[in-house]
Amino acid sequence: MTAAQFDIQLVAVITAAACALPGSFLILRKMGMMTDAISHAILPGIVVGFFLTEDLSSPLLIVAAAATGVVTVFLVEIVRDTRLVKEDAAIGLVFPALFSIGVVLISRYAGGVHLDEDVVLLGELAFAPFDRLTIGGVDLGPRGVYVSGSVLALGAAFIGAFYKELKCATFDPALAAALGLVPGVLHYGLMSVVSMTAVAAFDVVGSILVIALFVGPPAAAYLLTDRLPVMIAGSMGIGALCAIAGYWVAHALDVSIAGSMAGCVGLAFALSFLFAPERGVVARWRRRRRQQWEFAAQMLLVHLFHHEGTVDEAVENRSKHLQEHFGWTANAAEQTMNAARTRDWISLQNDRLHLTHSGRSEARRVLRRGTGGARAEAPVGSMAHASLRTPSDGARPDEVQHTTS
Repeated sequence: MTAAQFDIQLVAVITAAACALPGSFLILRKMGMMTDAISHAILPGIVVGFFLTEDLSSPLLIVAAAATGVVTVFLVEIVRDTRLVKEDAAIGLVFPALFSIGVVLISRYAGGVHLDEDVVLLGELAFAPFDRLTIGGVDLGPRGVYVSGSVLALGAAFIGAFYKELKCATFDPALAAALGLVPGVLHYGLMSVVSMTAVAAFDVVGSILVIALFVGPPAAAYLLTDRLPVMIAGSMGIGALCAIAGYWVAHALDVSIAGSMAGCVGLAFALSFLFAPERGVVARWRRRRRQQWEFAAQMLLVHLFHHEGTVDEAVENRSKHLQEHFGWTANAAEQTMNAARTRDWISLQNDRLHLTHSGRSEARRVLRRGTGGARAEAPVGSMAHASLRTPSDGARPDEVQHTTS
C-alpha cells in the first residue's frame, strides 16, 4: 500500500465516521432525506462564502454553508407547517431552488474558479493526497484529514454533551418539551452539525457519497440493534468498512472511488435488510413460517381435544385421517405433527394421536382465546372442522388469525 492509498482511505474513513455520527439521529427522527436537501442546498452558501473570502480553503466557507443548511431546514419546516404539502414535497420544493441558485451563481460569476458543480456532486477522493496542509513549511498531511477530523470532533462533542437530551427529544419530543429540554434548539443544533459535516465532506467526496454515508450505515445499523449506543458505534464502523472496501473495489475495477464506496454502502444495507437477526427479511420469513406451523399445530390440538373421549375418537384422531379432515398433504400433516410433538403437545401410539397434559392445556388456552373467555369444553364448531391448509399447501394457516412478525 502506497502513502497516497493510505491517505485516501484515511480521509474516507474519517469522513464516513463524521457523517454516520449525526446520521444515526437523522434516521431515528425519520429525516434521512433532509440530508439530501442540505447537501445540495448548501451550495449557494459555499459560493457566497467564496465571494466574501475569495479563498476556497477558508473556514468561513464551512460556516456560510452550514448557515445555509440551517436555513434550508427552516424553510422546509415553514412550508410543511402550512399543511398544504407534506414534508417530502416541502423538501422537493426547497432544495432544488437553493441548489439551482448556487449552480447559477457558479456558472455566472465563478466560471474561472475551481468551484465546479460536477466536483461538488461527484467529488474526487483520488486528489485528497495532493491537497496538503502546510504550516511553516512543514507538511502535516492531507487537508481532508484535518477538515473531516474537525467536524467529527465537533459532532462527537455536541452529541456527547447533549446525548441524554437528544435521545429524549428524538424518541419523545413531547416529554422533552415538558421537561424543559427545548427540543427545537436541540433540533437546530443537530441540523447545524449536519450542515457543517456535509459541507466539510463536499470538496473531498461530493454530495452523492455524503448522502450515502449519512443514511446508509445508520440505516443498516438500525436493523441490527435496538440500543442507541450500539447503533451509533455500528453505523460509524459500517461506514468505515464501506469506505475501505469501496476504495479497493475502485482500485481493482478502475472506476470512481466515491461511486464504489456508495455502492458498498448500498450493499451493506442490502445485507442488513436481508439477514439482520431480528428485523431482516429472512428472519421475518422464518419467524412467520414458525408461526404458521405453530398455528397449524394448535388447530390440530383443538381437533383432538374436541373429539377426545367421544365415540368418534378412534376415527378422528388417527394420524392418517388428518389429510382427509383438514385437506393437508401427507408431508404437511407430518410436519404439523412434528411441530406438535416437538412442543410435547401430542404423542403417537398405534397410529392414533393423544393429547399430553401440556397439549390439553394449550388446546384450552387456544379455545379461550378464540371464544373470548367462553368455557374451554364448549364445541368449537367450524373452528375445529374448518378445512385448514398448511404452509406447504400454498395457503397460510395464520390467515384466520393475526400474527406479529
